[in-house]
Amino acid sequence: MSPAMKNLIAHGQGTAPLKPLWLLALLAGNAPALAAPTTPGFAQGASLEVLSRNFYLNNDYRSPTSAGKSYKQEWAQGFIATFESGFTPGSFGVGLDAHGFLGLKLDGGRGHAGTGLLPLDSDGHGEDQYSSAGGALKFNASRTTLALGEMTVETPVFDTADKRLQPEYASGVLLSSREIDEVDLQAGHFSAFKNQDASTAKGDFSGYGATTRHGHIDFIGADLFSGRKLGGALYASELSDTWRQYYGNLHATAGSLFLDGNFYYTRDHGQAIAGALDNTAFSLSGKYRLQAQAFTLAYQKVHGDTPFDFVGGDSIYLANSIKYADFNGPGEHSWQARYDLDLGAVGIPGLSFMARYVTGSGIDGSHAPRDGAYNPFDNDTGTYSPQQGDGGRHWERDLDLRYIVPSGPAKDLSLQVSHVTHRANDAQAGDDIDRLYIVIQYPLTLGPF
Repeated sequence: MSPAMKNLIAHGQGTAPLKPLWLLALLAGNAPALAAPTTPGFAQGASLEVLSRNFYLNNDYRSPTSAGKSYKQEWAQGFIATFESGFTPGSFGVGLDAHGFLGLKLDGGRGHAGTGLLPLDSDGHGEDQYSSAGGALKFNASRTTLALGEMTVETPVFDTADKRLQPEYASGVLLSSREIDEVDLQAGHFSAFKNQDASTAKGDFSGYGATTRHGHIDFIGADLFSGRKLGGALYASELSDTWRQYYGNLHATAGSLFLDGNFYYTRDHGQAIAGALDNTAFSLSGKYRLQAQAFTLAYQKVHGDTPFDFVGGDSIYLANSIKYADFNGPGEHSWQARYDLDLGAVGIPGLSFMARYVTGSGIDGSHAPRDGAYNPFDNDTGTYSPQQGDGGRHWERDLDLRYIVPSGPAKDLSLQVSHVTHRANDAQAGDDIDRLYIVIQYPLTLGPF
């Protein structure tokens, strides 16, 4: 672990809560003065994109589920409108970002709903339609932007996902700064979260095994030396009365070889509503490009009696977190082999193929602290019920074929067909499932105006 990472962890474990916005303001205030970049005005820098997303998802369960379903299947059409303005002129600019969403059910009856594409009504049917809207007011000075409202977030410790019909959104404050060359600083405070199949945001942050209701999450961090052959990142976050989490990354490019290392350290905090936590997780991966092909090998390991947990659908930057499984069980170690092919090199521009296999073993959830989120008391049996047992193992195979129209009237129209197979033993507690995705997307962009 680097000295910088140790220093970040040491200061994060004090009794005082994280104050990322104040700390980032201090850092930005002490940074060397840089000339403010020239930016277009509010209207001149504005753009509007409407993304049409047609999504079919089929879950074919190969083992009994708790709900007694053999499969779930839904087909839906979504429209995602995103508006981004420029900033008003002057040293202190004001702007506005807004988004709107409409989802329409095309197929998915009672008994087969629940894939995450559509919300469910009181009878278990997928809603015929749902919609949402939100936005954020943003302020800019020099190379620093402050946004307040509902938005998407992308950091290793809190990252909203875009894996279904509607993206996830979070409500709060986000400060982004590039006052220091080659350092991208971010700090945020978020108190509400809108799930992928919801119309409104709630103060519920649901993780892999833990949920903080009416809570909030704070974070601060930096991406270092962006765009260079050697770079990295350092982040820290606090989920209210649940945990403090620290993240470090180091990556390097050497010719056709890309190396990437990720590390997380999680400790319980405050009232520790998820129970006692002392968890580390890391992954190492190497990707080698050979003309139109790429070969990837990765190793991932979790240390501790509880799973590596996170909130936000994409808030896990470990190499073996893939389509269905995250391979983040307590004590789990996993290996990945992946192959990518750009078929444009053989005369089919825009077409790509990916095949990936990950296997994980060594899972032991039987020692998770009792009464915690990962080993609750079961009133029906009168015993504790750990999420995972001893000797858990599983594997996943992903196949992905994607075509993006490279030119012409339908330019940027994309078609993706993905198939996922996951198999697990009882101790791993995952589903035996075959999953099929078919996603057709077409973006229409207007602006700058």
